[in-house]
Amino acid sequence: MNILVLHAHPVEASFNAGLHRMIVERLTAAGHTVDDCDLYAEDFDPRLTRQERLDYHNQRGPADTVAPYVERLLRADALVLSYPVWNYGFPAILKGFFDRVFLPGVSFRLVNGKVQPSLHNIVKVAAVTTYGGSRFRAMLMGDPPRKLIKRMLRATVKPGAPVSYLAHYAMNLSTIETRKVFMVKVAASMDAF
Repeated sequence: MNILVLHAHPVEASFNAGLHRMIVERLTAAGHTVDDCDLYAEDFDPRLTRQERLDYHNQRGPADTVAPYVERLLRADALVLSYPVWNYGFPAILKGFFDRVFLPGVSFRLVNGKVQPSLHNIVKVAAVTTYGGSRFRAMLMGDPPRKLIKRMLRATVKPGAPVSYLAHYAMNLSTIETRKVFMVKVAASMDAF
């Protein structure tokens, strides 16, 4: 498959960056074509401009500043996201990617005022993430990132596409052993992807 890997962490020596490198290595070793999109390394601008908002529902074209990202998304058969959860949400750069790239005519169409998901080229999704706090605390807050992946993103891609969510909770209390166990789990998931 052609897999778009979206990575969103600013520190190249972080545990999350290590997960990202492993994801790309395992998917490549399994024979997939990987489009590795490190949003920080590519200096992706997450800010939706005034003009982009005004033009949001208009047909976009190749002159659009996010057109290369739209093309990459539309070329992909699968999507793997690698990011930390900060303040019970996506990092701003990843949220900005969704705001600026998941556009009408790309990830959905408006038909008679109703949204019709249309990102049906994506037949598989996986998210690999880390939380500072415990799973219990995330659940108390409603675990918005998990819901966004398992519900919103699932509803946007091809109907019936498998969506996996691999999370290492309690990073603030993690140990070398807990991180190793999580890395083994992620490696196995990418090997079987």
